[in-house]
Amino acid sequence: MNPRERFLAALNHKEPDRVPTFTNLTPQVAEKLGKKMNLPWEAEDSWLSSRISHTEILIELGNDAVGVGPTRAKDAPTRWEDGKLIDEFGFVYRRVGLYDEIIKRPLAEVETVEEVDEFKMPDPLAPGRWDLAEKMIKRYRENFAIVGDLETTIFELSWNLVGMEKFLMDLIVEKPYVFALMDKVMEYNLACGKKMVELGVDMIWTGDDFGTQKGMLLSPEIWRKVFKPRMRYIFKELRKVNPGIKLAYHSCGSIFPIIPDLIEIGLDVLNPIQPRAKDMDLAKLKQKFGDELVFFGGVDEQKVLPFGDVKQVEDEVKLRIAQAGQGGGFIIAPAHNIQPDTPLENIYAYFEAIKKYGTYPLSL
Repeated sequence: MNPRERFLAALNHKEPDRVPTFTNLTPQVAEKLGKKMNLPWEAEDSWLSSRISHTEILIELGNDAVGVGPTRAKDAPTRWEDGKLIDEFGFVYRRVGLYDEIIKRPLAEVETVEEVDEFKMPDPLAPGRWDLAEKMIKRYRENFAIVGDLETTIFELSWNLVGMEKFLMDLIVEKPYVFALMDKVMEYNLACGKKMVELGVDMIWTGDDFGTQKGMLLSPEIWRKVFKPRMRYIFKELRKVNPGIKLAYHSCGSIFPIIPDLIEIGLDVLNPIQPRAKDMDLAKLKQKFGDELVFFGGVDEQKVLPFGDVKQVEDEVKLRIAQAGQGGGFIIAPAHNIQPDTPLENIYAYFEAIKKYGTYPLSL
């Protein structure tokens, strides 16, 4: 099987020749690998660049899919001023340690629906927005599965525009502007999602982080009341464009209570299965929901990948394949982008272990 056939077989709950992977890197890790492998490592200019960047490095290491998504438009007002980056959403960033952190939010003082109506979201179909995605799909689709990234679908982009503390407080007291903003964000992302489906991606990767290590950031009841109907709408609209599109949902942390709800609204693939979070045991999830969901992720990025030795990394990969690989329906990946504190030898060991232990029929 080629990587595309392998990935699509897993998406359809079939056993391919081996367990597929779609792994992502932070820019700092990509730079180290790119210099060592003599491959380009620069990140693409995008709101979620890690999901669509470093493709040549990741393919060389063993990825079976390629990520695409919207990039900055050609005429986007992205600029540097006094060492600060201002992007087309109106976020102002400053480099803090390893990351560019948001230091100013365009709707930090918002209180009314009228202010939300006046706020101008970027044009999802602006010239240049999809040039890279079209190029990548044309180049890679014959041999690799294509994943269209649509994360921060509603909640995360909304609270980022406002600030988390204010947004959560205003959500709890049901200030009208909160719902107007979420719907505005939803429509922007839905337009992006439809465009990716039209371009021919195999899977749309939606999601928002609702989990903490010990439970949900919001109560399941609030999620069901506010976010479930909006995600149902997004899934329905994407399937109007292509009824066969596979739909994934990302949420870090513990979100066990809403997994049945996600299945109910049409979810195909759950990510990232953070193994140290409460109730996110991969083996138990596979046993309970494996007939309905493909599991994507599962490898411990909190302790094993960054702080374990090569043998522990190998054992971790072997364990996750044993827990979820039988019968197909498993795409192995770390539960987060591989972080800068991860030794290169552990990254190589991770990819080699997938090849060593992921070959079907599994003999673990």
